[in-house]
Amino acid sequence: MHAVVAVVVSLTSFFVATTTHTADAQQQNQTSSENGGGGGVVMGNIIHDAEYYIVEAQNRQKWKEQDKRVAEKLDDSTAGRRPNIIHFMWDDQPFGAVGIPAMQDYRGYSTPNLNKQAEEGVIFTRMYTEPSCTPTRSAALTGQLARRTGVYEVGFGVEYVGFPEDTTTIGDVMRCGNYTTGFFGKAHVGDMSSSYLHKRGFDEAFVSVYNQVSSVWNPIEERQNKVIGLNPSVLAKENYTMDKTFVPGWDDRWVFFYEGNVTDGKTREWCGTSRACYDAFDEEAKNRAFKFIRRAVEEDKPFYVAWWPLLMDLGSNSPNKTFESVQRGMVGEGYENFLDPAFGELMDLLEELNVKNNTLVVSMSDNGPMTHNPPPGMGMGEGVFRGGKGDFLEGGVRVSAQASWPDVIPPGSRAHDMIHVTDLYTTFAKLGGGSALDCIPTDRIIDGIDQTALLVEGDSNGRRDHVFIYVGPELGASVKNQYKMHWRSSDPLQAASGITSVFELYNDPREVSPMVVEGLHFKEPFKRMRARHDLWIEKYPHAKTNKGPAFTDIENAREETRELTSNAPVDLGDLPFDVNAFKTYELPFDASGARDGM
Repeated sequence: MHAVVAVVVSLTSFFVATTTHTADAQQQNQTSSENGGGGGVVMGNIIHDAEYYIVEAQNRQKWKEQDKRVAEKLDDSTAGRRPNIIHFMWDDQPFGAVGIPAMQDYRGYSTPNLNKQAEEGVIFTRMYTEPSCTPTRSAALTGQLARRTGVYEVGFGVEYVGFPEDTTTIGDVMRCGNYTTGFFGKAHVGDMSSSYLHKRGFDEAFVSVYNQVSSVWNPIEERQNKVIGLNPSVLAKENYTMDKTFVPGWDDRWVFFYEGNVTDGKTREWCGTSRACYDAFDEEAKNRAFKFIRRAVEEDKPFYVAWWPLLMDLGSNSPNKTFESVQRGMVGEGYENFLDPAFGELMDLLEELNVKNNTLVVSMSDNGPMTHNPPPGMGMGEGVFRGGKGDFLEGGVRVSAQASWPDVIPPGSRAHDMIHVTDLYTTFAKLGGGSALDCIPTDRIIDGIDQTALLVEGDSNGRRDHVFIYVGPELGASVKNQYKMHWRSSDPLQAASGITSVFELYNDPREVSPMVVEGLHFKEPFKRMRARHDLWIEKYPHAKTNKGPAFTDIENAREETRELTSNAPVDLGDLPFDVNAFKTYELPFDASGARDGM
């Protein structure tokens, strides 16, 4: 008992010292800014996770000198002009899915336009995301691990979830920097009005509320058995169903797509819920994104665009379809029929508008492939890492990522520094200028670390040496340098003891051979790392998941949707409980029966 108490006291004392140092550094930086000095290492009063300050304390002077050098290089390279920024992100692909032709050869498809971007810019060989689409998209939009905002569970209609009311998205931040901001594509961050992106900093938003599963939520796919029990109109009549409210889709109440802008602030459903609407969405999003970019250039405004295509559908192939890829799976067909040609059109547009050289384009997937029970013919498969979508293994969170910015990034670059999707939030804000940085909240932990130096000075100039990987609300693994600790396991003794939970990722990239004797010295350092993380959470607690009515304030809402957003799903008369209480009740997270990596 005494030993345990001693450890806690030691960690607490250390943590107070760290907190004091952080506050002093922030005050020094604020004073420097007020006196017209450079921003230094600590950006304003942004609060990072505790582990960042351990690294910053050891590299402060080096980074301070580097920041001055980076600022001078940016001024020389861009003539003092702030870059346009495009974040191009799609679903469920492993490291090497694009940008490395040799790895595409064995998968049976090709992406010449995305591969050209990699040749002209930099490939990130160690980009981390969250394990699934909703948490990654939440993290990209907020600069925070999804656990911190409560938007971490992959949602399906109707989920009654949205961002906390005080959320500050990358759209908000870039607008503060006088950027014009647009979102076009799949959001998948909730169906409450608090997640409507034109009310979250985006001047224009054209949004898919849910994911690709909505491609089969229609009578056409019910007839093909691609979805079961959703469309009574095509099913045999039976007399045993008594609860007509159990699945909202039975009455087509949900909304799949919406559009809005800050000019009138109104939210409108787009098209509907048919298969035809789904098929038209990606092309419409592309056209709107291109129009938005063209207008911004004509008006001489810097722009930030998040273009996140749906890319794939899970439905039936047309009987007249001919395959474009050797793979003939949904992945290969999605790349060759839409994603890569559309990306080529984007780069051509930037060239035509004469803004390509000073536009930073970051292209990446949002998490690993759907390797666990994918639909037949999807073409998903593990890459070099074990695991996939939903796993905290490297295969679930280490993705294809690359960037181009001809004025700044030399062609043929490669960076093996650790980078996390939240880092884009802070890096984009830094590139957007001081007024953008000033809008980053200072009352919560921002996990994103500024990686401008990595973009400007290249490999080995990153500022991150760690990631925390959550599965739902629980911490699944921690990574420090090339070492990784699993906190969860199907072996009840492994994670609890920590003896066989550490993996060395260079020699064991698939995480199959945990170190025992040769790695026992990592047990206590990883415990201290987690303690710092947990103690900082005590000081800056996670937000509770925001739950409430879905699809409110839609100007052209259909009558079926209005019924969904009314006081009750239907008129159920007198009940001995509040029929709407479920909208704010948070179910406990069930980790029982989890497999390794989940």
